[in-house]
Amino acid sequence: MEIYLVGGAVRDTLLGRPVHERDYVVTGATADELLAQGYRPVGKDFPVFLHPQTHAEYALARRERKTAPGYHGFVTDFSPDITLEEDLLRRDLTLNAIAQRADGSLVDPYGGQADIAARTLRHVSPAFSEDPVRVLRVARFAARFAPLGFTVHESTLTLMQRMVTDGEVAALVPERVWQETVRALRESQPDVFFEVLRACGALAVIFPEVDRLFGIPQSPQWHPEIDTGLHVMMCLRRAAALDAPDTVRFAVLAHDLGKGATPQQQWPKHLMHESNGVPLVQALCSRLKVPTAFRELALMTCKQHLNVHRAQELRPTTLLELLENCDALRRPERFSELLLACQCDAQGRGGREHWPYPSREYLEAARAAAAAVQLSEAQIATLAGPQIAKLLRERRIETLRELKR
Repeated sequence: MEIYLVGGAVRDTLLGRPVHERDYVVTGATADELLAQGYRPVGKDFPVFLHPQTHAEYALARRERKTAPGYHGFVTDFSPDITLEEDLLRRDLTLNAIAQRADGSLVDPYGGQADIAARTLRHVSPAFSEDPVRVLRVARFAARFAPLGFTVHESTLTLMQRMVTDGEVAALVPERVWQETVRALRESQPDVFFEVLRACGALAVIFPEVDRLFGIPQSPQWHPEIDTGLHVMMCLRRAAALDAPDTVRFAVLAHDLGKGATPQQQWPKHLMHESNGVPLVQALCSRLKVPTAFRELALMTCKQHLNVHRAQELRPTTLLELLENCDALRRPERFSELLLACQCDAQGRGGREHWPYPSREYLEAARAAAAAVQLSEAQIATLAGPQIAKLLRERRIETLRELKR
């Protein structure tokens, strides 16, 4: 039995990045032998075990054979005679197909170290095309390692394009798409994830609402970058620069989907694109089974981003209606996320990345002022329910009027 450290731990060590978890491959052993040594089985599709003390993952070396479209159609062999090189051959990228022996020496049969030096993301073998999730993984790794200068190798991009053409990407299930997407949104350059998907044609299959935005012009008065798709990518980049949470990053991705529904004769104007975008955001979230917190913030940002931008122009009554429509008094944390998403929209424009965004501070102050308005117990005791709500609302409007002065 031989044990090798593999995958991300080896890769990140070579890149000088922190290692957060360690995975191992075991050759020359059977499941029964690992069980006899106290390892605990956790794998569903193939044998993976947790070490009895460290709880690190140990997987038996395996071969796989494709039997059906998608990523469920595999027959897996994990007999003891499978070599380390055979196991590594089935991995996605060469930089993930490097193993380390117990003495620290490396096993690198497919040129992973050379590709790391060349800052290249390259597939290990033609078997890459048998798993459509790998299209998403390559795009995610491109987003993660873009700050280090990594790009996708031309041959890998060509293979990904062929997988799209062959319908493999269309076989992806929503849960896996969302899992990879939300992980990509957390990367330092999430826009690169969507750019790589677009380059191979997968964006039109997985995110047609986003893909449609590229090539749609906006008024250069407000958008020096003009192209709507480029604007959304710039907004994502700004969200990452501001260390926005992933809910905000998804809202930023979806905030301008309505511009994809604007009739061409209206370009570069996009009248009512906020309301036009709502069914598109709903369709995207429904199709990918997006969690509620992400969906709610994305819909709110789509509906309200223009109102937030012009908040200082709103009358006190309209300002209170905005706070009420956003449920800002009851859910201030989500309202703050909305304001951050709108800031990313305002600053995700050519040359305006560091322009001030006073609407965010103004609306935070307005929310706090409105929330601070309370009625005394004596007032409440003398009024009926509707009268209490009416008086409270009048006091809040007056408070917002004073704030505006």
